[in-house]
Amino acid sequence: MGDNLKNTYLGAPARVLEVENLTSIEKLYTLRFLDNDINNKFNFIPGQFVMFNVPGIGEFPVSICSSPTRTGYLQLCIRRAGRVTKYVHENIVEGSIVYIRGPYGNGFPLEEMKNSPIVLVAGGLGMAPLRSILLYHLDTQHFSDLYLFYGVRNYELMLFKREIRTLLRGYYNVHVYLSFEDIDRGARELIRLYRKSIVRGMVTDALEVLRGSVPFEESYAVMCGPPVMYKFVVKKLLDLKVRPDRIYMTLERRMKCGIGKCGHCIVGTSTSIKYVCLDGPVFTYWDVLSTKGLIE
Repeated sequence: MGDNLKNTYLGAPARVLEVENLTSIEKLYTLRFLDNDINNKFNFIPGQFVMFNVPGIGEFPVSICSSPTRTGYLQLCIRRAGRVTKYVHENIVEGSIVYIRGPYGNGFPLEEMKNSPIVLVAGGLGMAPLRSILLYHLDTQHFSDLYLFYGVRNYELMLFKREIRTLLRGYYNVHVYLSFEDIDRGARELIRLYRKSIVRGMVTDALEVLRGSVPFEESYAVMCGPPVMYKFVVKKLLDLKVRPDRIYMTLERRMKCGIGKCGHCIVGTSTSIKYVCLDGPVFTYWDVLSTKGLIE
C-alpha cells in the first residue's frame, strides 16, 4: 500500500458527501473521489494520513479515520485549529470539491499484531486515527481482543459518541473504558448506565483500574493523543508489563508537505534523524528512545 494518486503534488479532486458535527470544534467529513478508478483503487493502512487541500486557501495533514475494509469513501475528522481548518469548517459543505493527496507515512503493523490482544489508548482528538484500527477489527476480527481506553476532558468533547455508546453496550471481544476529567451531564448518564467502564480522572487512571483484568503482558499497545500524554502513558504501559517492543504511537504534529521535501517535520540529531511524514506517523517505543525530541 502506498501512493494511489497519479500526481503527488496536486492530489485528486474529491466531493464531500456528508459533514457531521462531532463536537463544537470537530467535524467528520465523508469524501468520494470524482475519478471512479481512483476511488475504487484507493487503499491505505490504518495509521496513514492524507493531505487535505482547498485551492487558494491552503492544505494540512489529517489522519484517515475510516477503515480500508469500507471501500468507496474516505472519512477524515478535522478540528478547527487555525486559519485553513477554520475556513474548512465554515465553508466546506456537502457537495464541495476539495483535493486529496496520499496516503502518506507508515501504518500499524497489522500482520505482526494479528491474533494478539491489542490495547488502544486515545486522548482527545487521538481517537480519530485509532478509530481506523478499531473499525478494521470490527470488520475482520483481526485481534483476539481489543481494549479501548479513551480519555477526554468531558462528554461534550468526546468524539464518535454514538459509536462508543453502542460499543459500551457490549460487543464480541471489544472492551471500552472511558475516563473523564470533568463530570458533565453526559458523563453522569454514562456512569449511571456503565459504571464499571467509566473512571473519573486521566486515561492512565483507567489503565490502572484494569490492572489484572486486561492481559497487558500479552498485548500490543497503540496510543495517540496530545504530546503531553505520551510520556505518562508509556510509563504506565511499561509498569503494566507491556513489552517495550510492542508499544506503538502515532504522531501528527509538525508535518507540512507530507512527502519529506520541506524538512518541516525533521526531529532528532545527527545520530538519529526522523521525518515524521516519512518515518511516521506511527513510531515504536524504541524510536522514541533513540530520537531526541520525538515526543516532548
